[in-house]
Amino acid sequence: MADTSAPRDTMIVGATVRTLGAWPSGWRYPGAHRHPAHDPDALRSIATTAERAGLHFLYFGDWLATGADFELTDPYLLARIEPLAAIGYLAAITEHVGLIATVNSAHAEAYSTARAAASIDLLSGGRVGISVSHGSERRSAANFGWDTVHLEEDRIAASDEFIDILRGLWDSWDDDAFVADAATGRLIDRSRLHQLDFVGHRRASAGPLNVVRPPQGHPVVAIAGGAQNARALAASQADLSFISPGSLREGVEQYTEAKRAARELGRDPHDFVLISPILPIVSETREAAWRLYDELVELVQVETAAGVDGGHELPANRTIRRLAGVLGVSLNGVLIDEAVPPRIAARFSPLGAELLTLVGLRSGRTVGGYRPVTYRHLLVAHAVAAPVLVGSGSDIADHMQTWFESGATDGFTVLSAFGAQFDDFADLVIPELRRRGLFSAEPEGGALRDRLGLPRPANLFAAALAR
Repeated sequence: MADTSAPRDTMIVGATVRTLGAWPSGWRYPGAHRHPAHDPDALRSIATTAERAGLHFLYFGDWLATGADFELTDPYLLARIEPLAAIGYLAAITEHVGLIATVNSAHAEAYSTARAAASIDLLSGGRVGISVSHGSERRSAANFGWDTVHLEEDRIAASDEFIDILRGLWDSWDDDAFVADAATGRLIDRSRLHQLDFVGHRRASAGPLNVVRPPQGHPVVAIAGGAQNARALAASQADLSFISPGSLREGVEQYTEAKRAARELGRDPHDFVLISPILPIVSETREAAWRLYDELVELVQVETAAGVDGGHELPANRTIRRLAGVLGVSLNGVLIDEAVPPRIAARFSPLGAELLTLVGLRSGRTVGGYRPVTYRHLLVAHAVAAPVLVGSGSDIADHMQTWFESGATDGFTVLSAFGAQFDDFADLVIPELRRRGLFSAEPEGGALRDRLGLPRPANLFAAALAR
């Protein structure tokens, strides 16, 4: 059983921003945003929709390298606006939505990060979150002059100290340190300015920070990742954790374990929020959503026949050979758009049978039916590893309600196949969640911490002096 001693009344709903879409070829859909040079317009549109829908946050992930290989798999990674710059831009043109930027602790300086986050939190009226990542790979490392990638254990430990420094620097000034006494000429109470002098095994920072204490006290700290080390770090340090369970059962197990771990570390588990991703393909009716999903499947570049790549250097998981291995059957001479015969489907491996079920859920197609399953649908379902949901607004809301009420998550971050799908989610799913009493109807005002149900932390220095 999940920890439900004081469950949330309503779920948290935010959005993960990928301007070129979260579907590998979503940018190909008619009318979709296609050029990173026009990302400011796309960001403005996304933010306007998020504000209108009353979403809690916009989340900007990051990757510190690029390469042509992303063109087919993750086009949004090819070229994108740096996350802190993006939330700084949006802080000026939004009023309510939270803004969470990713900073990689393996390659960033804690002082600069603390300063930027505190500044944007002040400028936005307390709406900033910092997602601290610790991942690295050779291309990213090389961009920062590394000739090796440090062990994950070392990067996690450095990330832990990075967060300690952020919080210590944000507490450099007491909330009432600026007395501004014109009569005496005293601008500050010097006893309320604190030197950090942090020296860890991997990080150090003297402080104090040259920005006043942020409106939230500490901007929300988030951690993404499902690896054991990342989950442990999140339980000890994060206000918010992005996790990606593969099933409802796995979600309940991870949620329960995360809350238990936080409690065993002396934290109130209700001050630790867990968020799961979804990629909804939504339309007015389930059948219309199925048709849209079919169109998106057609846009994904895959091998059309053995050895035929259509002019693209395809990833290995988009080939008929790979599909044959997954299904456990020979596909010699098969064309990708052929319907799967019942006699072949009956011989699928257990993994192939699971893939067949997944295709049925996403497309409404059945083997031997009037809308038959094709090999293309199977290959795309295998190649696109995303939490795809297909259906009407009510269908998507059903899924979200089940996960929320089962104790698998505190809320969701929404990925959109392309820009117009985010608008459709806002117009079709959010009103349904509100009708069910699952999403708060009051989108206005408040710091991000307030909207997430998180307390404003006491100043660490002031608390120590009080003790």
